[in-house]
Amino acid sequence: MKKVVFSLLTTLISLFAVAQESQTGYNFLRLPVSAHAGALGGDNITLIEDDPSLIFNNPALLGSVSDKSVGLNFMTYMKGAFTASASYNKTIGERATVGVMGQFVNYGSMKEVDENNVQTGEFSAKDIAVSGALSYELTERIVGGITAKFITSHIAGYNSIAMGVDLGVNYYDPVREWSLSATVKNLGGQLKAYDDNYEKMPIDIQIGMSKRLVGSPFRLSATLVDLNHWNKKFTNHLVAGIDIIFSPQFYVAAGYNFRRAEEMSIIPSGEDNGSSHGAGLSLGAGIMLERFKLNLSYAKYHVSSNSLMVNVAFCI
Repeated sequence: MKKVVFSLLTTLISLFAVAQESQTGYNFLRLPVSAHAGALGGDNITLIEDDPSLIFNNPALLGSVSDKSVGLNFMTYMKGAFTASASYNKTIGERATVGVMGQFVNYGSMKEVDENNVQTGEFSAKDIAVSGALSYELTERIVGGITAKFITSHIAGYNSIAMGVDLGVNYYDPVREWSLSATVKNLGGQLKAYDDNYEKMPIDIQIGMSKRLVGSPFRLSATLVDLNHWNKKFTNHLVAGIDIIFSPQFYVAAGYNFRRAEEMSIIPSGEDNGSSHGAGLSLGAGIMLERFKLNLSYAKYHVSSNSLMVNVAFCI
């Protein structure tokens, strides 16, 4: 079985390893939606939890979510900006689960100036993604998933439109509490550009693992991200996290995102080394009841501010 899973993972990665280097459009799709994943560094594709927010990270995880679950998510972002999302899923037969999701990022109001830097007014910007997902149990331990996204971005009176697809696969051994996943995110392209320059999608190939240590409350997670770009050092691809699971109903988590820490480092004038001022570090906790879940996390996704994320989920 492990050989089968390894073959699935390597095949999935190799199929899309030709992804383009330059990626600039729709980077809001990289922002975390799940507070639990956010607490573990922001990128986690292997958590097997009854948590609908995790399907934004890996469509294969949809199969672990209870039937008729509703998820509501909110995160403070930059100054004056926030993100919000929602999801609903339904089990179809014994092996399939479908879900619908929506994401919204509001960047607030910004000054509009002319070529002389004289303010002439204000404008707003926002990003929206509406998605449908499907997961299917291929075997007792292997689940595959796909998400199709309709994406639109608005700046002042201009807008662009794109379509994207996420693919994911997960292997989970419930006896050893060992989870392996691979995903390819944001395959697709623009249907309508702001101008004549079409932007590329933020394609991201990821592989990850999570393992509960035997006889302990600790679960370790590691995710390698952006594997389609090998022009960075290894640690810039690594996201690591740890859960302390006090009971099936309560956990605390911490994580570290090495790339975020490096990209958000500020080097003072005249000095060689900079400080990330806490960027890269993330913390969180959650309450997981049978019909109600609450997850919270803290992290820093922009140099100008800290971010708090809240997930609420319930069954109807």
